[in-house]
Amino acid sequence: MNFKGLQKSSFIDYPDKICTVLFTGGCNFRCPFCHNSLLVKNEGEIILERDVLEFLESRKTMIEAVCISGGEPTLQKELVSFIKKVKDIGYLVKLDTNGTNPDVIKRLLDLRLVDYIAMDIKAPFSKYSSVAGVMVDINSIRESIKLIKNSDIDYEFRTTVCKELLSQNDILELSKEISGAKRYIIQNFKDRETVLAGQGRFTPYLREELLEIEKEIKDLFGEIKIRF
Repeated sequence: MNFKGLQKSSFIDYPDKICTVLFTGGCNFRCPFCHNSLLVKNEGEIILERDVLEFLESRKTMIEAVCISGGEPTLQKELVSFIKKVKDIGYLVKLDTNGTNPDVIKRLLDLRLVDYIAMDIKAPFSKYSSVAGVMVDINSIRESIKLIKNSDIDYEFRTTVCKELLSQNDILELSKEISGAKRYIIQNFKDRETVLAGQGRFTPYLREELLEIEKEIKDLFGEIKIRF
């Protein structure tokens, strides 16, 4: 496994659980608003898998879950075998993914190796590639959405929004494309130095604008949350 970062404890990355967050290097998207540019470019020192496992062994009495994020974790060839080791230690496992590898998601679900999946939905299907910064196989995205919605595990879909890339109509269209989902999270863009396209390029939504969008789409989902 190609780990580039480790957050020892988080109270927000796994709902209602204290978790350790592991960050894998490399991503097959180039979303210009991404704030993890170093991970996307696969830069930085590698954290050895054995060191990660030793750390997790030592934290069993303090941590309930492990969140594997990125980058894009499903690009890692050893992902399945690594998660097996994490489950053997006794942790719940959450996977953050962009949904481009439905075969990996299916295998993890079939083997019952993940307890929670958070899939980023970048844009309405009609403009997915322009927002993701690369050509995207929409059929793979659709298949991942279907697999996750039909699974018996907990999950969420989430979208990071900024005015330059997603209009309010785009968000409404996107919401209809994933309607019926258990949980949908809208994350307002936050500018910072590590944004892939550079700081100062994108504008977050106003709080009132997002609350208005929430009113329009809340009936499409079991639960909706806005992260300002």
